Parts: sequence; C-alpha cells; structure tokens
Amino acid sequence: MENQKVVYLDNATTTAMSNEVYREMLDAYCNLYGNPSSMYKLGREANAVMQTAREKVAKAIGASASEIYFTSGGTEANNWAIKGIAYANKAKGNHIITSVIEHPSVLESCRALEKEGFRVTYIPVDEFGVIKYSEIVKAIGSSTILISIMSANGEVGTIQPIKAIAELAKANNVVFHTDATQAIGAIALNVKEIGIDALSISAHKFNGPKGVGALYVKKGVKISRLLDGGEQEKGLRAGTENVPAIAGLGKAIENVTANIDENNKQLKSLRRYFLKKISSLIHNIELNGHTNQRLQNNISISFEGANGEAVLMMLDREGVYVSSGSINANGTSEPSHVLLAMGKDLDTAAATLRFSISTATTKEDIDYVAEKVKRAVKRIRSISAIRIYKNKVEL
Repeated sequence: MENQKVVYLDNATTTAMSNEVYREMLDAYCNLYGNPSSMYKLGREANAVMQTAREKVAKAIGASASEIYFTSGGTEANNWAIKGIAYANKAKGNHIITSVIEHPSVLESCRALEKEGFRVTYIPVDEFGVIKYSEIVKAIGSSTILISIMSANGEVGTIQPIKAIAELAKANNVVFHTDATQAIGAIALNVKEIGIDALSISAHKFNGPKGVGALYVKKGVKISRLLDGGEQEKGLRAGTENVPAIAGLGKAIENVTANIDENNKQLKSLRRYFLKKISSLIHNIELNGHTNQRLQNNISISFEGANGEAVLMMLDREGVYVSSGSINANGTSEPSHVLLAMGKDLDTAAATLRFSISTATTKEDIDYVAEKVKRAVKRIRSISAIRIYKNKVEL
C-alpha cells in the first residue's frame, strides 16, 4: 500500500510542524550553538533569538516579555504553575480549586499536593462539558490560594468561561491559572483583558516542535521554582535553554495567532461539512461537547454499538488517524475521564472517536474519512450484534 491515502485527524493530540518553523529551527541549530547565558558573541546571538521568541509569545497573549518563562512543554508548565504557586502562597492558605476534566498534568499535580497537606476541590461539569461556575462560587473561601481551570477542553472541544472565573478569583484575591494548550491559536486570549495570572502553552499543539512550551506568570504573582540549578529564566527555571526549539515556538505562535478569525471560519465550514456527511451515512450517533461554545476543529462523536478502539484500528489500516474515547490523555486504554464526568456511561465513552481537523484538511479528506468510518462502524456493529445474539441463545 505504498500509495495509500493518509488523512491525519488527530491535531488535538499533536500537530505537524510547519515548514516555516522547521526553517527557523534549522537556522538556530546550525548557527546558534552558543550558550545563551554566555557573555561572548555566540552566546549573545543565541540570547537575542531567545528574547525575540519571548516577545512573540508575549505579543500573542497580550503579556509583557518579562512575564514569559520557557519550559519543556505544557506538562512542565502546568506542574510549575500548580505546585509553584501553591508553595509560594502556602502561608496564606492551602486550598486549590480545579475541575474534574483537566489534563492529567494538572490533576496529578493537585493530587501530589494533596499528599503534602493541601486541600483540593474538583469542580464538576454539565452534560456539555462546561464547568459549573456556581460550584466554584460555593467552594471559594478564605484559604483558597489558586484556581486552575483550562481554557478549552481537548477531548470534546468545549470552551470554558474563564473570564468570569478570572473575575471571581480577582474579587477574592485568588491566583487564577489556565491551561491554554488547546486554546492557543483557536481562540483569542489576552491575559490582561481576561484577568489571567498564569497561563500554560505547548508548542506542538500549534505546528511547533515537541519538547518546548512556556508559562506566563503575571508580574507580582508569587511562584516558587521547581528545578534547582542555574539562574536561567530570571532564576526561576534552571537549565540551559533549548534555543532552536524556543525559536520554533516563537515562529509557531506568531503564525497561528495571526489569522485566528479566518482560520476559524474555514474550520467551522469544514466541521459542518464533516458532521453533515457523517450523519447522512451513519445512524445512531451523538455529538459530544457544547454546540456553540466550542473549538471549531474538534469533533467528538459517539457511535452507538461500535467500540471506538476497534473502529480506530480499522481506520488505521486505511491511513486514517484519529483518537478514541477509550484512550485517555495518559495514553492508557481506559474510559475518558472527561466523557464520564459529562455523564456518559462506559459503553458510550468506549464508542467515541475524536476527529480534530486543521486548515490543511480538505473536503476530499472528509469524504474519504466518512466512507471509511461508515464501513468500520457497520462492520463492528455487525460483529457486536452477532455476539449479543449468540450470548442470548446460550442463555
């Protein structure tokens, strides 16, 4: 199958690096090998490229360059935000508020802090995956030091009311952090206008390289360092910076935030086309997530009676790459904690696929995928029906 068509619809997991980013990084790899902390010319040149990238990240989210700290990715950024802010503010209180649908890097950081004596409230969501704001209002108290709620959910695409949550946090003198790894380039985020105190970014989610991210920390917000060592990143994040990757991050975020409205218009049209096509070919399906308050590239669908992993493997043989609702954010074969939190039963979660399109996706791609999904779902449903029939006969 050398000429088999390949359609990649798993952009919420990771994206292909753009040619512009590749060229930016290649130049840095070849010519900027100096340590950016060194005082000689090669070091100063590397540092200058790094500062340019810092300015690009800051511009993309409405921050100041001095408020941007580079990390190894979104997981480190989330760990640092949750733990660093908790440690730095523990004299004020020990209570943290987050949600049940956060990325594991947030949830596991909170669970680790619980073992150290911190108290964490996990806010539920409604059937559309929207955080229950009223529950945050109930939970917040004098000992609350941090609220961490994602900007948008990567599994079902629901966008959260972070401005309202940020205003509530500010009114109660609580630090507000948001995991924006799925939101960068998909929705406009201005940290000053929204009132965000800390924000996490991961480059590979928007056509940048893997292994690099950033954490925005508002000036004046207290945060402890997690890594001991040198004095890089103003003494808060030790370790020699990955200059080529940082250069790539800067170029990627500059590109993806340049045409958000135009890109979303294209993605919305493709998403509607995809849903119309799928619904015309396959019966008994359910769209997950909020109808309007959502990322335009994310399409989570439950196919009644068709195991998602089985469908996924059949699609894989046809060159179609998607995610299953039975593969959680850790990559393990377990029911999605997000779908279960939304009230989906185990069977529905197991019968869910997530298609995440991009501006490179075409209608021809969608036509191809829809036909392959139809065949796979039909095949899996027929096998399931035979098994159910046999079980009934045996009983």
